Amino acid sequence: MESKDVEHSERLHAYVEEQAFGRDEALRRVEDATSALGGIAIMQTSAAQAAFLELLVKATGARNALEVGTFTGYGAIRIARGLPGDGTLLCLEVDEKWAAIAQENVDSAGVADKVEIRVEPALEALRAMPAEPTFDFAYLDADKEGYPDYYEELVPRLTPGGLLGIDNVLRGGTVVDPGDDGGRAVARLNERVATDDRVESVLLGLGDGLTLALRR
Repeated sequence: MESKDVEHSERLHAYVEEQAFGRDEALRRVEDATSALGGIAIMQTSAAQAAFLELLVKATGARNALEVGTFTGYGAIRIARGLPGDGTLLCLEVDEKWAAIAQENVDSAGVADKVEIRVEPALEALRAMPAEPTFDFAYLDADKEGYPDYYEELVPRLTPGGLLGIDNVLRGGTVVDPGDDGGRAVARLNERVATDDRVESVLLGLGDGLTLALRR
């Protein structure tokens, strides 16, 4: 069957990004500052996907959220904005430099009262938490080789009906390349999620691939 997916030209991609709701001055400042970092800016969650995350948080009524991998804080701002006034977002970021930048951006976006940025290896932090339902929403966007381990620590900590978003599940197309270590790790994760009876899931071709897993 012929694919119905639209190939995104540069102009079409820019159009999609511009349609992302809620891109105010604070978010555009983060976009511009992150873009100025050069090639590493590709680590930032896209404007459209970040808006989607905020919408998901609102739609699910999440109150307690978790982000694994924060970078400059763009996704964290959108997740925090989707939470109610008394909602909380815990961000796990291993790099002190990115954590400091993320904190500045979170502060300037006016959501600092909802966000805690913790600087430590995420796997260690997760394993130190009680393995019990705690988070209504979680977003994973960290080192891809660690994805299978992160997933196994995250699922038990999701509340029933809690939603997990996993970014870069296509890994630039390398999930079908047996010679790429990162691609193999993400492919293993994709297989695990698809067969995991603890969740209901869907893999979306949004950006570099986004998986949504709903805790049963």
